[in-house]
Amino acid sequence: MSTPRSASTAAPPLLIVLSGPSGVGKDAVLARMRESGRPYHFTVTATTRPRRPMERDGVDYIFLPKDVFRQRIEMGEFLEWAEVYGNLYGVPRAQVAQALRDGLDVIVKADVQGAATIKKLAPEAVFIFLAPPDMAELARRLTERLTESPQTLRNRLRTAESEMRRATEFDHVVVNRHGGLDEAMAEIERVAALERRRTPPRRVFL
Repeated sequence: MSTPRSASTAAPPLLIVLSGPSGVGKDAVLARMRESGRPYHFTVTATTRPRRPMERDGVDYIFLPKDVFRQRIEMGEFLEWAEVYGNLYGVPRAQVAQALRDGLDVIVKADVQGAATIKKLAPEAVFIFLAPPDMAELARRLTERLTESPQTLRNRLRTAESEMRRATEFDHVVVNRHGGLDEAMAEIERVAALERRRTPPRRVFL
């Protein structure tokens, strides 16, 4: 379980936004960080997409019917939300705000569009773009998932090419190579350590 740092000795908690194209391995990297006991609050994204085998409600995602999701949009309960390939995704605002108040560094997973929305609301967050080594590797990962139709797969790859061109909008770029989850995790840790030593410190207000 994450433990808040001493308020008297620690820098303000970080809000880290991890983004990148579909299939780059955001979920896999975050799962490895959780398994390793990294001291972060890992925000659970809400979605209306069907649950995949082995996914756990409330752990991997918060799975909601579309009508419930839209009610929460109207109530302003999401830090950001977007419709992606016909499904809705959103980051619960209260979950993020509470963790920051508790002194915990928070990691939010968002697509590139969602990261841009969060940047408008919380420009002092740390924005990390998770990138594949090349587009051929990304295409291989998406194909091996076997979760999309051929047309959806083509759409994802076209979108990914566009998203890759936006990597320069992020504070840091981390490459997730094949079999390199530990290396990607270590690089994210290095970025976080660097940002904690930043002067003046980043202070996020939600």
